[in-house]
Amino acid sequence: MTKTHFTLFDTAIGLCGLAWRDDVIVGVLLPEGGEEKSRARFHRRFDDLTETQPTPMVAGLIERIRALLDGQPVDLTDAPLDMSVFEPFSRRVYEIARAIPPGQALTYGEIAERLGDRLLARDVGQAMGKNPYPIIIPCHRVVAAGGKLGGFSARGGSATKQKLLAIEGYAPGGQASLF
Repeated sequence: MTKTHFTLFDTAIGLCGLAWRDDVIVGVLLPEGGEEKSRARFHRRFDDLTETQPTPMVAGLIERIRALLDGQPVDLTDAPLDMSVFEPFSRRVYEIARAIPPGQALTYGEIAERLGDRLLARDVGQAMGKNPYPIIIPCHRVVAAGGKLGGFSARGGSATKQKLLAIEGYAPGGQASLF
């Protein structure tokens, strides 16, 4: 098994982190409230983990994440993610969410409709809550019906979600689906 590496980096919203194996991202970490909490969170998620300097691919991705969190409309859909760990339903949900551009959003129900059954909206929400790649799979761009924010599992909950959406120029409470 390939060793897992990680690095922490500053952004406009606080200290974030990336974990990778070879040339594939295996985890993204939003701010946890400091370096030690961030390191501890990664160590809980991965058994064999080493903090190290980013590879060129990871360094480039870090710069793009920083730019996105600075309000630039950066496309992260080409970031290499390990999607093999997901069952087919979650993989399909994440593929739909990943295609939502900065500044736009879909509701849980709209994603469920794209999956073929609007009654899957709760299941979509549960998948979003387990997203190991926040920002790259932009679960913050998935909102509740009527333009309400809905939940967000990262530290800070819906306030963090609202902050991310505001950085991208999306105003919750308005039209939920912009594409």
